[in-house]
Amino acid sequence: MIPRYTRPEMASIWEPQTRFKIWFEIEAHAADALAELGTIPKQAANTVWEKAKNATFDVARIDEIERETKHDVIAFLTHLAEIVGPEARFVHQGMTSSDVLDTCLNVQLTRAADLLLADLDKVLAALKKRAFEHKMTPTIGRSHGIHAEPVTFGLKLAYAYAEFSRAKERLIAARKEVATCAISGAVGTFAQIDPRVEEHVAKAMGLTPEPISTQVIPRDRHAMYFSTLGVIASSVERLAVEIRHLQRTEVLEAEEFFSEGQKGSSAMPHKRNPVLSENLTGLSRMVRAYVTPALENVVLWHERDISHSSAERMMGPDATVTLDFALVRLAGLIDKLLVYPANMQKNLDRLGGLVHSQRLLLALTQKGASREDAYKLVQRNAMPVWRGEGDFLQLLKKDAEVKKYLTDAEIEEQFDLGYHLKHVDTIFKRVFGES
Repeated sequence: MIPRYTRPEMASIWEPQTRFKIWFEIEAHAADALAELGTIPKQAANTVWEKAKNATFDVARIDEIERETKHDVIAFLTHLAEIVGPEARFVHQGMTSSDVLDTCLNVQLTRAADLLLADLDKVLAALKKRAFEHKMTPTIGRSHGIHAEPVTFGLKLAYAYAEFSRAKERLIAARKEVATCAISGAVGTFAQIDPRVEEHVAKAMGLTPEPISTQVIPRDRHAMYFSTLGVIASSVERLAVEIRHLQRTEVLEAEEFFSEGQKGSSAMPHKRNPVLSENLTGLSRMVRAYVTPALENVVLWHERDISHSSAERMMGPDATVTLDFALVRLAGLIDKLLVYPANMQKNLDRLGGLVHSQRLLLALTQKGASREDAYKLVQRNAMPVWRGEGDFLQLLKKDAEVKKYLTDAEIEEQFDLGYHLKHVDTIFKRVFGES
């Protein structure tokens, strides 16, 4: 995490003080359950809460202990004992470090998912607002970067809305999958701790018990979580790349908001660059970079090893913090995006009507021409226009073979822009419902 791309709400989830607070809650809730089962004195469990519930854990002190013990959980438990006193001997009864570490990680990931879901709602709201604003704003659709047929700018944003709606559904599922708790002891057999302790801690921490955890919570859950973040990042980049293209000088159909006093270049005062979109491309790459280690973390030796640990210490904070920042930036970018309908129309007209070529092709086939002949007739009139050597409509009207099938009026009818937009309402209802 670096401050430049970090929002405080997400960063706070991964701060050491938050982590130790969660560790304490796991241990204290486990102590409550152990007390109810008669394994430890109830007064000991009460003392743990009374002495440490509102404590600020000394991160420097825990780090000092860890430098000696070379074990983070033992360092924390040692410091907790300094706060709680003699009753701390009843803490961590029958538990193993992974019980604390894995359950804590899943608490953090679910909290991070909640923030990311709120971010997605912001993106969806911005996309919906701008999509309806430009629902019928005609623009050129492109395939391979080349002019194809007309669409609307609202449809472009509706595509993105549908994609991020799917992203939200996936993240909800990923959050549910990773929201499990393991308090099962060494190698996960519950030999030293009753399964009812796990059930109690899971409920208290807003999780569900892991059905079978060996000594760790299975990492396929985490692989799905981070893979979902990676897919969301790709959706962010897809929209960012679209905006980057539309802001090119030769296109200029849309543009990032450029604030008063903003500078685009240290050398060229005229520049207005798509820096936010380009930044989103870079951030998306970083989120996706954590998908591979998440997948590789699934493969652990026997009941556990810690080959996943070092990777997760980085990927948990970095992937969630980065995606959080990217989604909020994307929402603001869309909300303030400058849109130029006049330039869209200018680009639509740039090829002199060639965007209607398929309509001519179909009209000829409907009048009796074979598809192969119709294609040749339309293409031979299109290519001169492509080279800037004539007007498509006039060339078609002068083509004797075309005129065998279509009258002038029938040819002109195929150049109706509105024809391409007749199902926009239907698409919008599919995407947004009846709103």
